[in-house]
Amino acid sequence: MASLLERVGTLISANLNWLVGRALKANSMAVVDEYIRRVEDNLEALEDAAATVGGEAKTLKRKFSEFKAKAEELDKNIDLFLTQGKESLAVAAQSRFNTYDRLVESYREQYLSQEQEYQKLLDAKLKLEAKLTEVRQERIELQAMLDLAKSKEVTHKVVEGVAGVTTEEAGLDSIREEIQRRLDKATAQSEMDASRLDEQMSKVLEEDEIQGQLAQRKEKLGL
Repeated sequence: MASLLERVGTLISANLNWLVGRALKANSMAVVDEYIRRVEDNLEALEDAAATVGGEAKTLKRKFSEFKAKAEELDKNIDLFLTQGKESLAVAAQSRFNTYDRLVESYREQYLSQEQEYQKLLDAKLKLEAKLTEVRQERIELQAMLDLAKSKEVTHKVVEGVAGVTTEEAGLDSIREEIQRRLDKATAQSEMDASRLDEQMSKVLEEDEIQGQLAQRKEKLGL
């Protein structure tokens, strides 16, 4: 699971401007399309892993609850046997209680560990989905830039052939300016999207923490 999260972390932290730069230099979308394919493959792996780990966490939590209930019942029975003077039954119940108590602690640690892993996978999935949305939008912008560049190059050749005047330097400057303008716009948009994503995640995590705190209080109050 760690290797999957490492791969996903690398994809999430990828510099899209660098990808765009390579695509522009090569005059090809291949590098961007390869990145998109890798993101989609890892998203599928993340979804499968999250479902597996989430299911395991639920199973372990259910086992924890079952053994905890049995341990609590035995705890009451031990006191009952002692008050009734049934020493042998109390000894047997105490021995079984000790076993259940160890199992309760073991299952508690396991399910909490799996729950943490599950949350990490969900968090990575959310971030990678946002990155995929961003790069797909970036691809649209980039394709438009390349098409525009090719169009201007063709226009330049026609003008040069008809007029016999070399305007290569001015034409390329215009292309570079147009590409940079679109890159600046796409970068600003990605920064705003990332900001909204961070805010959304913070709100969700804060709400989950508050719900957890209220649940603990209810448990103490017996509600």
